[in-house]
Amino acid sequence: MSPPPAPRKNVLGVGISVTSPAAAAEAILAAARSRAPLGVSALAVHAVMVARGNPDYRRRLNSLDVAAPDGQPVRWALNWIHQAALRERVYGPFLMRDVCAGAAREGLPVFLFGSTQTTLDRLSVNLVAANPGLRIAGAQASRFRRATQAEAAQDAQAISASGARIVFCGLGCPRQEAWVHAMRPLVAAPLVGVGAAFPLGAGQRTMAPRWMQANGLEWLYRLGQEPARLVGRYLVQGPGFFANVALQRMGIGEPDITPQPVEPEYWG
Repeated sequence: MSPPPAPRKNVLGVGISVTSPAAAAEAILAAARSRAPLGVSALAVHAVMVARGNPDYRRRLNSLDVAAPDGQPVRWALNWIHQAALRERVYGPFLMRDVCAGAAREGLPVFLFGSTQTTLDRLSVNLVAANPGLRIAGAQASRFRRATQAEAAQDAQAISASGARIVFCGLGCPRQEAWVHAMRPLVAAPLVGVGAAFPLGAGQRTMAPRWMQANGLEWLYRLGQEPARLVGRYLVQGPGFFANVALQRMGIGEPDITPQPVEPEYWG
């Protein structure tokens, strides 16, 4: 029997799941055992701030089954606004690690979708080395563009035919959440957006030291790695996130987080 869904709490108009790393991993494994669809993503500040300016993306996030607090600031916001008392964030790379460990124990094949073929090849080798017995049912590199509805249907058919019981998506925010939303009705398996877990797991990017992660300074480490790409995200979105969280804490309303219909947006 699948565990009941984690409660969702409003953080700037996005329903963030009040869940722990262990609970999130178990929800995915339970859905895999029963061959049930499940839409999951681990959300950082960037996703929440993109959703503020993009109503369709916000609706897609709010339609997920699990929208886990990946970033420490998102966890802090849950605790500050809603007294959630979460002690840990649900960090995407660690979520993939824990789910793969469980999948190896239980014989649940996994599928990897997104990124480049080189990344997928290295990630597959590293995942199997870390989890003896894990079976990679298949892997498909990104097209790095929107997909047609026909292409998305072909992707869903290929995933289903592979026998995969868990699917990890590494397209990055906001594409991976759109992909999970669009593919959820087409694939009877948990679909898990984990973003940077792919290049980290492939050894192509290094992880911030634990002390930086624990203190919410991972952004500074990543900014040093990719300054041109991330300077706007961290130096503009970060302060904006904290300012708006403070306003919400003072009682200024945010959009309703009740799931609403939204057209699928296909990526691949």
